[in-house]
Amino acid sequence: MSKSKGLPAFGRGSSGRSGRRGGTVTLIEDRVTRSYARTAKTAFYVITAVVGLLAATVAASSWHPILALAAGIGIGIGIALPIAGFIAAWPVIRVLWWWAPEIITVSLIVYGFVLLSMHTNVVVRLLVVALVAGVPAGVPVVRRRLIAFGWCVISRHRLRACFNEFIISNRSGSLPLILWAKPTPVGERVWIWLRPGLSLADLESRLDKIAVACWAANITVERASSRNSAFVRADIKRRDALTGTVDSPLVDLIDPDTPPAARTAAEAPTALDLPDIPADTVDPDETPRSKKHGDKGADRRTDRADARPAPKPAPASGKSSTPDDVLDWV
Repeated sequence: MSKSKGLPAFGRGSSGRSGRRGGTVTLIEDRVTRSYARTAKTAFYVITAVVGLLAATVAASSWHPILALAAGIGIGIGIALPIAGFIAAWPVIRVLWWWAPEIITVSLIVYGFVLLSMHTNVVVRLLVVALVAGVPAGVPVVRRRLIAFGWCVISRHRLRACFNEFIISNRSGSLPLILWAKPTPVGERVWIWLRPGLSLADLESRLDKIAVACWAANITVERASSRNSAFVRADIKRRDALTGTVDSPLVDLIDPDTPPAARTAAEAPTALDLPDIPADTVDPDETPRSKKHGDKGADRRTDRADARPAPKPAPASGKSSTPDDVLDWV
């Protein structure tokens, strides 16, 4: 008589001796649940002991020591219980956070349709549904915006799949927290909070695999904070914004009936012709001042200027004597 094996809990993965997953969809791993349960128990005992002793010490100044100790234990349990419960339920809270956009959207649609059905007739319901579904489909701006937000939701789930498949590296198997995402002109930008055991270098070494999983052209990651390495930003690029056509409003400001301005083409100069500039210029105020103070250096400068050879006169025109010289400078 063979012993039947029990099925794993809903939403939890089961792994055999070979380490391979079963056929169920894994939302919360068993090892993650056990790890957070141990952390919750430890936090409960530590907080109860610390807060209980502090509260009992304060209460002992007014009450009997036994009553003060009982009150301190009660206060410690009252404070430690919600904190430990939050730690134990964190894997479930994290899954709810991942699916928060879908849960909120579906809840609003169902709740809104129920209220609409209770307070309106069939004609009004049809008109409201046609407007709610037709405006996003018919207005291009609204449609593109909704599609961009849809890709943000898809990118969050694809990044979570990447972390679940090939980026887990710690013993507990906890995934990084994908905070939020927003659309960009080339794709999406996602902010991620890394957990211990993972660094920015681990993500950079797997960018090609992440881009394939996110159905993107490429992806880049960088630190989102200069003080905390756990806060990173991922830019998912699906298109090249530089290849698009940009409409400039300056074209509409030009009158099409404006005649073109006539321009005369001038010949570019090919050589310098400065015949009007004298070869040597002497300051008229320098010579009397130098002679008044007995400056002999001015006389020496004048003698050297007179001893200099006269400059050669400049050519009469800017054109060269041979046609080959002009072609050498063009």
